[in-house]
Parts: sequence; C-alpha cells; structure tokens
Amino acid sequence: MTASLIASPIASGSTLPPFDPSTLDEVNASLSSATPRQILEWATQNLPGLFQTTAFGLTGLAATDMLNKIARKAGHKSNTVPLIFIDTLYHFDETLALAQKVKKRYGVDLRVFKPPGVESVAEFEAKYGEELWKTDEDTYDYLVKVEPARRAYQELGVLAVITGRRQSQGADRATLQPIEVDSTGLVKVNPLCRWSFDEVRDYIDMAGVPFNELLDQGYKSIGDWHSTKIPVEGENERAGRWAGQAGKTECGLHKDYFKMKKAFEKKQREQDHLDADKSRGEDAVGESSVQLGLLSI
Repeated sequence: MTASLIASPIASGSTLPPFDPSTLDEVNASLSSATPRQILEWATQNLPGLFQTTAFGLTGLAATDMLNKIARKAGHKSNTVPLIFIDTLYHFDETLALAQKVKKRYGVDLRVFKPPGVESVAEFEAKYGEELWKTDEDTYDYLVKVEPARRAYQELGVLAVITGRRQSQGADRATLQPIEVDSTGLVKVNPLCRWSFDEVRDYIDMAGVPFNELLDQGYKSIGDWHSTKIPVEGENERAGRWAGQAGKTECGLHKDYFKMKKAFEKKQREQDHLDADKSRGEDAVGESSVQLGLLSI
C-alpha cells in the first residue's frame, strides 16, 4: 500500500477534488491489504461529499465506531461523517430504538428520509396500497428505499457513501472491492468488504458497540419486519432477508438506479392511464389509454 493513500482524516469542511473514476483500479490495488479503518481513513481524506448510509446492521455499526475513533484521533469530539437512514416505515421497533441510541452514543448527524409524500404506514398504504411488498415488490423497493436514497443524495450533496456490504454475504457482493463507482457516478466505500460475519461480531463485542437486540434472538441480517426471519443453521447470514422471495438478494439500493426508475415510471404511466379510463367509464370499451400510451413509449 502506498503511504500517500493512508493519512490522517481531514476536517469535514475541507475542500476536496472530485474522485476520478479512471483511478479506481489503482486505488483498489493500493487498498488491497488495507484494514477497514485504513480504508475509512483513505475515504475521509480523499472523497468529497462523504456520508454513511446505514440501516444499523452490524457492519455499518462497526464502521460508525471506527469513524468515531478516527474523528477523535484527529481532534474532533464526534463523527465528522453524517449518517443517512432510510426509514421504510416498516422497520422493527428495535431498529428505530437503535438509531437513536447510536445518534446519542456517537453524537453523529443523523439524517432520516422516508418514502415520498408520506410519514406513516397508514399514509403509505392509503397512497400506494396495502402489503405492496407482496403485490409489487419492485415498486415497493423503489418507493421505500431507492427514491428516498436518491432524494437524500440530491438534497445533501452526497457524492460518496460508506456501505456495510461484505464479500461473505454472497451473491452479487462476493466480488466486492473497497471502492466502487455505480452507474450514477456515486462512489461507494465498502470498508469491511473482506471481513466475515464473525469478525464483525467480534469487533462489536470487543469495542462495546451498541447493536440491535434482535441479534440475541438469532437474527443476523435485519430489514423490514414483514420480510425478515431468523436464518436456519448453516444458511448464509442474509438468508433471513426477504423471506419467501426466492432469488432476491438486494433491496434496490445497490441495483441499477436508472433501470429501476424507468420501470417505476412506466408502471406509473400505466396506472395513470387506467385511472383515467376508470374515471371516464371506458375501462371496458374500445382501446384503453394504457394501450394508446404504450404505443407512444
């Protein structure tokens, strides 16, 4: 690892040049033997617009604790990297309680974003339908995760995010590198990408980091209450996510944003046409607005 890539973190208000994607391979090569903390130190020194996105899973909590230690070593009283929490409205109560505990423990700036135009489950279901995760999981993922995240990035000027993804979680994450750049140009930092679940848990226990009480009940990867279960002995740690949804491994935050946005907007146009037909009483007569609208796409 070249010495120039690992140095003391800078103050959050400093000006940094944008990350150059053409240097991605070089940077990952330089970080190939770096520890999670060293990767975070590199990120705080080299990436402008840096935030941490978290749902307060173990890996994210370990990263938050490391960032706190980095900040304190640099003379700051609390974390200099703000947190972004996407409140889907369907989190476990234990997760919401943990969010406040982490905010208090580390004095971190916590920014919360919810699905568009709603503040509660009742409002969400009145606007988008009940149990949307069952009837249209892609639209559900877009509304509760993808759209709020993109809104957060735009409103806060986010250019880079620290994630809690790891290679040992399998599927698309198996080949993760410390630094990535997605299709939107967002830089993603995966500081603990090479750690196992047990290594993360050992760090949490050793450092006395607060964690979700559900872990003591056997949960490992915790998302929305309606689709999270305790994994069976021997299963991958993320097997408990999206119970009953075979083949699903991501919620949308780490998929192609443009494809998801295009698919959502297409469905919205179709629904708008159907609603217009219904209001005119034309849903059973002649060419529908959906058919006519699809011809223009």
